[in-house]
Amino acid sequence: MADVTTEDVWNVIESRIFAVIGMVTARHQARTAGIVYQVRDRRLYFGTAATEWKTRHIGENPDVSVTVPIAKSIPFLPFVKIPAATVTFAGVARILEPHEIPDGLPEALDDGLRNDPTETAPPAFIEIVPTGDFVTYGVGVSLNTMRDTVRARGRAPVGVTVGG
Repeated sequence: MADVTTEDVWNVIESRIFAVIGMVTARHQARTAGIVYQVRDRRLYFGTAATEWKTRHIGENPDVSVTVPIAKSIPFLPFVKIPAATVTFAGVARILEPHEIPDGLPEALDDGLRNDPTETAPPAFIEIVPTGDFVTYGVGVSLNTMRDTVRARGRAPVGVTVGG
């Protein structure tokens, strides 16, 4: 098993901006969506329209899963296909009230991203607090070690308290 620490994993998460969030609909159907996120105080934040299905699903069921993919490649051999490393964790999501949105977050999430200018729905900002453990694959190991699925896996506590 890979030797990863909570700090190692947070450093990886903070160095990325894209993740896939998994949620469950009111009809108990699994759904996933890509999100562009920012990290503040060991919480992930993303924005979407208040009318989007992500917002509705999280409003109905705040339990989510998150997977952060980490692209891998061999320098000078980009044609060799390497699976992405990943960090996966469970979390509790909540739709923030306007007064709860961290300073500068809307601008940080919009940096370099231009939403549809015809969008008229108000924005919604969602906070995800990781819970339990991070489960990793390929984090902190060599590309060669990634071929051994037992040695490429790791686990570390998220180091966050819900509500704290």
